[in-house]
Amino acid sequence: MQNNANCAVAEGGPSPASQTGLAALMALTAMIVVQAGAAFAQPTMAAYGPFATTWGRLAWAAIMLFIIVRPDIRRYRPRELLLTLALGATMAAMTLTFFVAIMRVPLGLVVAIELLGPLTVAAFGFARSWRILWLVLAFAGVLLLALNLEGWTIDVLGFGFALLAGVGWGTYIVLNKKVGRIFRGLDGLAISFVAAAVIATPFGLYETGFTLPSGLVFETMGLAILTPLLPYALEMMSLRRLSQASFGILMSIEPAVAALAGYIILSEALSLQQLAGIALVVCAGAGAVASSREH
Repeated sequence: MQNNANCAVAEGGPSPASQTGLAALMALTAMIVVQAGAAFAQPTMAAYGPFATTWGRLAWAAIMLFIIVRPDIRRYRPRELLLTLALGATMAAMTLTFFVAIMRVPLGLVVAIELLGPLTVAAFGFARSWRILWLVLAFAGVLLLALNLEGWTIDVLGFGFALLAGVGWGTYIVLNKKVGRIFRGLDGLAISFVAAAVIATPFGLYETGFTLPSGLVFETMGLAILTPLLPYALEMMSLRRLSQASFGILMSIEPAVAALAGYIILSEALSLQQLAGIALVVCAGAGAVASSREH
């Protein structure tokens, strides 16, 4: 891939700087879409439950993307297909735990806790470098978002699910980048979505009492485009152009996006302390990406 990139520059193709900018724009768009989708999903989750809603979204996303991409599974080795299965399992676990968490904890706080996963991924890329300071700044911002003077004001079970979602998010970044490098186009993502939908099926059916409400079918059809279809596709394309460390730290902007989506769509008020935390996280993310481009 590196040789292809060099050839593109030599032939007058996009420069590395423009590729990085495009990747950052894709990642930012994915953040906005996924957090807006999470906020808009609240009424559906309240009616049918977070597991059922997640299952419906994953199923529709799998159907849509598989029809559009039509991946030729025969061209890939079993070891490569197992990688898509691992990504699908991670996507299912991350999405299921995330939506359970936001039913119990405000959206911005869940994403702030979940950010610990990508921060861990970024730490591996920025270790033994002065850029680790950006991680410290981002972590300070996360603490301001999640704590107040009285301590933690978060539902314990919701906090636990948010932590599990963070583990899934960090794993997802690593696996998504590997799948994006091995598979042509969106083939790997299409296969992974099928795996994720299959894994989420028993959870969704259990929550619906092994029925299929028509309202769930139609509501999750539209929600599937917002989350997870469009953002996951954008993230895979972004990860092809960014290092794991840069992508992971760029995700530190997401608590700000989530808090804003929660405020506008769900009327979740922001305190001055939360605004200060958001400012720290955004500055840390911007500084880390800028410094990684200079490296």
